[in-house]
Formats: sequence, structure tokens, C-alpha cells
Amino acid sequence: MRLLAGLLLISVTQFALASILAIDYGTEWMKVSLVKPGSPFDVLLNRDSKRKIQSSVGWKNNDRLFGSDAFNIATRFPKDSFSSLKYLQGQTTDTDTISFFTSIANADIVETTRKTVSLRRSDGTEWSVEELIAMQFAYVKELAESTANEKVVDVVVAIPPYYSQFERQAVLDAIEISGLKSLGIINDGTAVAVNYAMTRTFPTPETHLIYDAGAGSIRATIATFSTTPASDNGETSKSKKKDSTSVEIKAIGYSRQIGGDELDRRLREILIDKFNSKSQKNIRTDSRGMAKLWKEAGRVKGVLSANAEAVARVENLAFDIDFRSSVSREEFENVLTDLKPAFSQPILDALENAKLSLDNITSVILMGGSSRVPIIQQAVRDTVGDGKVAQNVNADEAVVLGTAFYGASISSQFKTKDIKVQDVIPYDIQVSYLAEAKAADASSRTLTSVLFPAHSKYGSKKILTIKRKNDFDITLSYKSPQPGVFPSHISQARLLNVSEAIANLTEQGAIDPVIKVTLALTESGFVIIQDAVAFGEVKEESIAAKLKGFFGGSSADSTTLDTSETPSVDPSSAAPTGKPNKRGNNEGTIQLEFDLTPLSIHPLTYAEKKLSHERLLTIQRSERSKQQREEQRNLLESYLYRLRDLTGGGEDAPFIIFSKATERDEISHLLDKTSDWLNENGETADLLDLWSKREALEALEKPIQTRHMESEILLPSIQDLEQALQAGQVFLESARQNYTMEEASGVLHKYTWEEIEDVETRLKSTASWLEEKVKAQKALPLNEDPVLLSSDVISRGKAFQNHVMRLLKRKIPKAKPTSTGTDSTANSTTLPVAEETTTIQDSSTHGHDEL
Repeated sequence: MRLLAGLLLISVTQFALASILAIDYGTEWMKVSLVKPGSPFDVLLNRDSKRKIQSSVGWKNNDRLFGSDAFNIATRFPKDSFSSLKYLQGQTTDTDTISFFTSIANADIVETTRKTVSLRRSDGTEWSVEELIAMQFAYVKELAESTANEKVVDVVVAIPPYYSQFERQAVLDAIEISGLKSLGIINDGTAVAVNYAMTRTFPTPETHLIYDAGAGSIRATIATFSTTPASDNGETSKSKKKDSTSVEIKAIGYSRQIGGDELDRRLREILIDKFNSKSQKNIRTDSRGMAKLWKEAGRVKGVLSANAEAVARVENLAFDIDFRSSVSREEFENVLTDLKPAFSQPILDALENAKLSLDNITSVILMGGSSRVPIIQQAVRDTVGDGKVAQNVNADEAVVLGTAFYGASISSQFKTKDIKVQDVIPYDIQVSYLAEAKAADASSRTLTSVLFPAHSKYGSKKILTIKRKNDFDITLSYKSPQPGVFPSHISQARLLNVSEAIANLTEQGAIDPVIKVTLALTESGFVIIQDAVAFGEVKEESIAAKLKGFFGGSSADSTTLDTSETPSVDPSSAAPTGKPNKRGNNEGTIQLEFDLTPLSIHPLTYAEKKLSHERLLTIQRSERSKQQREEQRNLLESYLYRLRDLTGGGEDAPFIIFSKATERDEISHLLDKTSDWLNENGETADLLDLWSKREALEALEKPIQTRHMESEILLPSIQDLEQALQAGQVFLESARQNYTMEEASGVLHKYTWEEIEDVETRLKSTASWLEEKVKAQKALPLNEDPVLLSSDVISRGKAFQNHVMRLLKRKIPKAKPTSTGTDSTANSTTLPVAEETTTIQDSSTHGHDEL
């Protein structure tokens, strides 16, 4: 069911337009939603009115394509069609993920200077993965802007919860290259949980497991939902707080690379064997044939999800051979037997990580396109039981709708239902550094401590306390490296000016000063070094403290910090402040500088991202220019056909009647010349040439069309003006009569005699002009330029009508009271004013204004 109910809970807090783009970028498909002020959001349609877009970009010769168009050309241009790029985000070229990608794709992989992946087109052009994904983001940005009728800048992207910091950074880099600005990234399981909570309340807490089987992986997310009622504290209904719903992610489990693509790969292997055995050829040597079989395997898998047997058929698959073969579901599932544990393992891992059992789970919510595959559904039911399985969210769109709601909730431009989200990291993150040697000849040893254990909450902060006297390095890394998946080392920070800061604190009387480093988990799942200070407590009894007290300092007692070499991890989220502590001691802090160096996979630098953005802008400008050229070429070609039809009409055709023979000859000559030019140069002509060719022909045609048009509209405009003059004549007669009556009764005149005479003068002048022009126009043949234009007639009519209307709208002046010593009312006489009911017609609208 499409969840549109509840979306109206979003309202705008400001008048400024601030649309937000939400992207669920999947391995095979991406879904996009637009949150626009004043409109309930829904899934954005592509140019083919489809609700999902294939995650593909490609080139057909020099034409760049997106979505299904890009995916489908892989059968013709396998080296120029790029799909399943999600596998390559934040990956070095030596990982197992890259090996899997090369088993399903035909792309040529090139290693970048950062050891990450670029893909090479058939023409030799290389594009990094970040650039190719940025192209797709820019494409949906353009779709959103055409829907919103305004610029769209802010975006939220859903990602798998198992993404490492390197993969998350690759997503942010692609967003920036595309010209968008990241409001945040959200784990896709969390987005589904938000979508589930959008239209529900949870008076009693519920815990659900979200099982998302996608093309690239399977994820299990355990989320607890609870609703806190608004407090009834006597506030008015307008100011009363809203109910608050909490979505707390407890744990995740996952199987990387075990998803729909692995099923497609194994099904393609079946088809490969069938083709090779029948044809005695090796289709693996034919990249186009392999691309065709990949596409057919995806189709057959869908058929087998609903049927016991399917027929694979591909015309001219390879070597001029047509392929046709049947595949049974049993045959397909036999090659998947070893994967059955992997289908259910994410559920078991998530339960173990959350320290929960199935008894604690309210339901298991199925998500993702691969959740429709019978063998995966059966694996889930075998693990959790039939009674736990629920399908009460939109399996294809819950992620993007939840992402859109999340984006609106973190934006200052919108008010939403109060849903608080608490997410967790999947991996242990540790900090390490070299211990300070006790003696000059002593060997150094590395001290390591887990800073953020797996399933620590986003937004957490830790303060690392280390006793050091000199500059030193600290390294952030994943505790348990995953060989073949991503590297362990994240970043290294060099803390500077330590000796000077420690000496400074010591001079102030600090006892055993230490270094405190504040580290944090951001709301997007990044671990960062937030702050570093030298810290010490200054005893009041020290000489420095006494001098400080003499000049206004405070007094304090001594406090000793832990001086062990093992780092002390303080769970407090507050960094040292330099204020007196509870014992009365003065806490001194000195800010330290630190140089941060990314390790393993370096993020793109500002200069690199700027260069990539310029590359995209260049190709976009070229495409827009080409599109404009094609539009103008088509317009010119259509115009030439139309003009040729006009010049070849019969004697009674309007174009012939209103044109001279010399004009038609001139047009025919230029028409032939332009047609020849278009045939020879149309493909390469620039925009200005196409415009100028059309303008030259239009300049010859325009006088003829003007004559024809004037013949159609001149007579009605003349009739309108004549009616206005007649109404003006009625006005004159009425005004003169009223003037005479006003004169006889002694009341004030509504119009002066000069104004009445001016109307008469204007009326006669206009009537004389019209009579003269009509006579001259009637004397002209139809193929001569008119001397009387409808625009002139309309202009004269409006000018006369407006002048009379201004007089009509004038209020009747009030009579001045007379002082005669008697009741003026009794002795005065008021004569009636003639009723004015004349109408003057508005020649521009053919309507009438009552006078």
C-alpha cells in the first residue's frame, strides 16, 4: 500500500521555497522523492512516467543515456553501459567486491591515483565511480527541478547500514560533484523504520525486524518503536506539545553480495551452460552475448518467482545463433542450495547483536525486490516462523519515502510529525597511539583501546585522556578488519604544540597536566576528532595561582588525574571548559592544533571534486546545446515543409490570394536554397545558423500572413469602433440635455461645456479618420500591404472610450447650501437629472461597459 496518509503532516515554517530531494540509490534501481513546501510528497516519476529508475548511465556514441535506456544499450555497447556501480563505492581495486563486480559486468576497470575505481569507455574516456554516480544524481536533480519549478539543492541519500566510513565518504563526494548539498545520509533499514512510524503510534512499545533483500545484499535491522503522549500540563490546545514517537535501532545483521545479483549470476551460468552445450560455442568470449544473457537472466528470475518453469529466449544471442531453452524453478534453486544459510544469517546476527530472541520480535517486515524470490521467502519463514512474517510496507518505496520524511524532519523549513531516530554503528572503532618511551633506548609500544564498540549510538562522544609531554599521533581504525571488503585504518591525527601547552600549564601551577581528545560519532555514521586540549587543575596554593588570585583569580584545592599510560575513556559528552570544578580548583585548558590525515582510501580533495564537477557541467552544457540544436533543426525542417505546402497551394488558397507572384518566387528560391543547406549541414550547423535561416524565410512570409490575418480581424474591429462612436454620440446628446437642465435649475454642472465640445471634437476626428482609412483600404488589392491595421483601429477605439469613461465616472457635484434665514430645504427645488444608460463597447474584448 502506498503510504500517502500522514504525509500531509508536513507543513512549511517559512515562506522561502526549499524543496528537498530524497534518493534511495540501489544497486539495480533507484527511487526518488521530492519534498516540496505545500505539497504532500510522493515518488518522483521519470520521463517515461515510471516510479523507479534503473541505476545505470551509458553512452550511445556521443549521446549520454540514463535509466533503462542506459541499461538496455549494454547489449549493443557493453563497454559504454555502466550499471551496479553501488558495488564500487569506496572500494579499492583489490577487494572481493571488485572481483564480484567484474563477474557480472563488462566494464573496463582502471585504478585511480587513490587506488579506487574508474571505468573506461570504449573511446578511452575514463570516469571515476563518484563521477558516474554523480551523473545519475544530477539527472534526478533535473527531474526534480522540472517538477518543483524551482532549483533543488538539498538532498538526503539512503545507504546500507554496513557501509564503512570510506563508502559513506564516496556517497558524499558524489553528492557534491553532482551539484547537490547533503542534508545527511540515513541507513536504509532506518528509513524503512521511519516510514513504518509515519502513520502509526505505539502506546505499547513494539520491536520489529526489517528484512531487506536487495540486488546487492541482504540486511536485517531491529528497531524498537514507542510513542510518548503529549504531557497534559494545562497548556492550551494550540501550545500543547505533540505526541513523540521514538525509533531506536537496536542492531543490524547483513550478508554482503548475497542478493538478487548473485541469484542472477547463477541463473546466467545455467543459461551459459545450456547455450554452450547446444551451440558448441563459448559465449563467454562474446561481451554482447554475455550482456544479453545478463538481461535475460533477470527476466527469467522474475518469471520463476511466480511460476514453476520459464522459457529463456534471445534472438541472435551470439555467433548468429538464436537461443531458446526452458529453466525450471527446481533447477534454479538447486544451484542456490549453498546460499540458504546466508539468506537467514542476517536475522540471526541481528538478534544476537541486539541480545534479543524471536520472542521479543513483534513481526518481521519483508522489504526489497529479492524478498519476492520464493527460496528467500522460505528461508525467512524457516527461521522466524510463518506467524512472524509481515508485508505491511511498500517493499519498493518504503526506503525512499522514509528518507524523504527524515529529510523534512532535519530541515528547518518544515514541521513534521515528531519522530526521534536513534541509529547505531555496525563495527568496533578503536584508537591507538605509541606509548611514550620510559628511556631513550627503550622500544615503543602501541596502546590501543576500543573507543566506540559496535552498535554504539550515533551522536555519542568520548573524551580520551592521555598523559603526554610531546607531539604525538593517534590513529582511528576498525578493530576487526574485513579482508577483501574494506581496509581497517580510517585516519590519523598529529597533535601539535603539546610540549608548549604542557609547559604553559605547569607554569600556572597545574599538577600532572594531560591531553584530552574529544571524539564523536556523527549523525551520518562518521567518527571524527572534534577537539583536543591540554588540561590541568591548578592548585590555589601554587605561587602562580596566588599571583593569579591577587589579580582576581579564584582559590582551589589540589586534584590528581590518572597518570597511567593506558588511555582513560571518559563517556561524558562535554569537553573541558576551563571553569572551577566542584572542589574549587581552577581547570586550565589550552587548545591544541592537530593535522588530520586520511588513511587507506583518501576522500576526494576540494580541487578534485571541483574538477569533476566542471567535467559534469561541461558535458551537461554540451548536451543542452545539442538538444537546442536538434530542436531548432526540427523546427526549421517542419517550417520548410509547411512553407512549401503554402507556396504550392491552388489559386483560391489564402497564401496565393494575399501574395504577389514576385514574393512567391523569392520565397521558393530561398526555400530551395535553405533545404539544400539543411541537408548538407543540418547535423553540424550551430544554433545561430539555424535561427538565421529560419528568420530569413519568416521575414519574407510575414507580410503575406499579416495581410491574411488583417483581412480576418479588421472588419470586427471596425464594427466595434463604430459602435463606440455611436455610444459617444448618445453620450453627447445626454450631456448637452443635462447641461441645459442644470443651467436652468442653477445646480452645478457635472461636465463643463468645453469638456462636452472636446468629446464632440474627438468623435468627429475619429469618425473622419476611420472613414478615410476604410475608403483607402477598400481601394487596395488583397496582395498589397494594408493601410488600415486592426491594431490602429483598436487603439483609437480604446482612447476614445477611455476618455468618455473618465467623464462618466465623475461624481455629480453637490449643491452649495444657501443662507436665506429660512429653511433652505423648504425653499429649494431640485430638478431631476436625465438618466444615463448609454453603453460604450470595449473593442479589445467585444464586451460592453455600462455608462
